[in-house]
Amino acid sequence: MSDEKLNITSIISKAVNYSRLTEEEIIYLLNLDEQNKIEELFLAAREIRTANFGQLIFIYGFIYFSTYCRNNCTFCFYRSSNTVSERYRKSNEEILETAEKLTKSGVHLLDLTMGEDPYYFKEDHFDDLLNTIASIKEISGLPMMISPGVVPRPVLDRFYDLGVAWYACYQETHNKQLYSELRLNQDYDERLELKKYARNKGFLIEEGLLAGIGETVEDICHSFRVMEELAADQVRVMSFVPQKGTPLENQPSIPRMRELLMIAVMRLLFPDRLIPASLDVDGLSGLKMRLDAGANVITSIIPPDDGLLGVSQSTLDIREGGRSVKGIIPVLEECGLEIASNSDYEKWIENRKLQAPIVK
Repeated sequence: MSDEKLNITSIISKAVNYSRLTEEEIIYLLNLDEQNKIEELFLAAREIRTANFGQLIFIYGFIYFSTYCRNNCTFCFYRSSNTVSERYRKSNEEILETAEKLTKSGVHLLDLTMGEDPYYFKEDHFDDLLNTIASIKEISGLPMMISPGVVPRPVLDRFYDLGVAWYACYQETHNKQLYSELRLNQDYDERLELKKYARNKGFLIEEGLLAGIGETVEDICHSFRVMEELAADQVRVMSFVPQKGTPLENQPSIPRMRELLMIAVMRLLFPDRLIPASLDVDGLSGLKMRLDAGANVITSIIPPDDGLLGVSQSTLDIREGGRSVKGIIPVLEECGLEIASNSDYEKWIENRKLQAPIVK
């Protein structure tokens, strides 16, 4: 079917009525370039978000507690061979102090993130982290997400036993050739299978894509299918930002419209899932456009004075307080949105876990 025979209004009508979109229809939406049609898509995404979540937005605090990594991903500022990236490994005390600040600021979840730090991947060295997680749970009482890379399954089991709710471990792309060019010498299937293991263990799963690293719209469609098969509870996309000291340092970041269209289409395809608007790409200035595209989670809230870094934009808006709960409130008000209560978020988690299928 040609684009001339596809009609955005009829496609959106299908989505609003929870009818499955075809690959052809998804590609049509991802290729939109007329502003009136793009606005129609974004409006539909917001309406679907409202139907499922009202005006409530969830907020995630971000603790990047180690920037050491054994991997050498071509897109990442913290790749093992990069000599210009800042390295740190926060102490248990520093992590707990930050967790307490974020809890008091009003976030709904604490996202504990690291590179595949060689220190922790030595035998028994995860014990320190496990003890820290137990302490965080005690002082905060908040749900936690763990983003530690590909850890041994027994370690993942122990995270779960400590009450960690979410496991995040992005593929970035589900085109295996492109994946091999991004995540050098890392097994695609091992990474994906660990997410399936975590899902069947009882974790909620976040899957993430990187936009602007050579993917086609067909690749994006394939990724959406994999997300569906994985039964991912939170699906996200972040625009590629070139990083100093990496092989992709001189590759330009594509226009943000690719990311925004992907957010909107994900809202149509996954109406009841969580879709983040990350502060880590464009800071506070990029928040409204992501919310307008249908996102319902704000991620990468970072306290201004704790010496923490971001992933994509390592320092953007952090020191100025733009990536704080207080900093985002004016944007939420402009969008007619409001911060959910902690009980709203915990109820969503409980309900989602009850719906979670076994994946193969």
